[in-house]
Amino acid sequence: MIDPQLLRENPDIVRRSQRARRADAELVDAAIEADRRRREAIAAFEALRAEQNAHGKLVAAAPKEEKAALVAQAQQLAADVKSAQAVATEAEARFEEVAGGIPNVIIDGVPEGGEDDFVTLREVGDKPVFDFEPRDHLALGELLDAIDMPRGVKVSGARFYFLKGVGARLELALMNYALDTALEAGFVPLITPTLVKPEVMRGTGFLGAHADEIYYLPDDELYLTGTSEVALAGYHADEIVDVSGGPLRYAGWSTCYRREAGSYGKDTRGIIRVHQFQKLEMFSYIAPDDAEAEHERLLAMQEGMLQSLGLAYRVIDTAAGDLGSSAARKFDVEAWVPTQGAYRELTSTSNCTTFQARRLGVRFRGEGGKTAPVATLNGTLATTRWLVALLETHQRADGSVVVPAPLRPYLRGLEVLEPVG
Repeated sequence: MIDPQLLRENPDIVRRSQRARRADAELVDAAIEADRRRREAIAAFEALRAEQNAHGKLVAAAPKEEKAALVAQAQQLAADVKSAQAVATEAEARFEEVAGGIPNVIIDGVPEGGEDDFVTLREVGDKPVFDFEPRDHLALGELLDAIDMPRGVKVSGARFYFLKGVGARLELALMNYALDTALEAGFVPLITPTLVKPEVMRGTGFLGAHADEIYYLPDDELYLTGTSEVALAGYHADEIVDVSGGPLRYAGWSTCYRREAGSYGKDTRGIIRVHQFQKLEMFSYIAPDDAEAEHERLLAMQEGMLQSLGLAYRVIDTAAGDLGSSAARKFDVEAWVPTQGAYRELTSTSNCTTFQARRLGVRFRGEGGKTAPVATLNGTLATTRWLVALLETHQRADGSVVVPAPLRPYLRGLEVLEPVG
């Protein structure tokens, strides 16, 4: 949720953010009015409660002959307090409903517009050039007996798959390499739950425009997570965390699930857009003033991973209208996929400022010991989709694939993946 004080004192900043996102700027005025009604209702309730407390002392000290009249007044006051409390509760709920519909306020410099209005910050690495017709990742995966789509469909339906043999080993190698990279940078590893409560999913901002992409188990009132970011954000919910010595950094390894609603017909070949995959997610809790520097740090770690694996990529500054509701800024890192002749997103990192922490009640102690919402950031360090770019980039004419040097120790020294049969 956005900062109510910012809403009251600088509504034009919020309006500009809404317009940049191509969202409803009039929602800001509705939230301001709901906030005014909420504060008035709370003030009225607290005034009546104070009067009730004072009257209670009068009743206790009054002579016997005056008690009956005072008790009657006390009963009326109790009824008034109960009514005022109900009004305040309703006003609070209304404010949360309206203000909760306003996404995070973007950071200055974020491009305006929608999905196609991103700004390319840089392109890094040489795109591979082949003297043969390159195979796509699925054809390579089948030659290597590494990816089995037909049996995935047979067992689970469309957009499911088996990683087999060197395919399974390559994914584990990639994930373990990412984990070691995170450990060297001081991240604490966590194996996270993949089922979370509605309040945690809602608190992270995932039950907004893209709620239809999330698997929900109504009998259990639990959601399957599409990223360990959700569980990591909820890890310190309703706590005061100590970031005085620096950020709390976690690396969450989990299986992820996405319904991919609205993507019918898109990327149906191979493992680019699937319902289940592995991911290692970085997550930082940090003092808000240090959040932008942390964002650059997470991005640098992602770029370092791609460079070490010999992948050509570009970094884009995502346009406001293509940000999730929680992100104030997001950088996408897209690797070159040779057979598509295009960059495809492999990873992203988002600065969510205090938006998620405000919803989840995660605070830190600032100057004078006063508590305030902490900032949260996230960034993917490896995921199953990376296999697409790895296989296609490092293929050879005979269908074999050279293993990037950093992954070889995790594959018992294997240097080349050879076709089977």
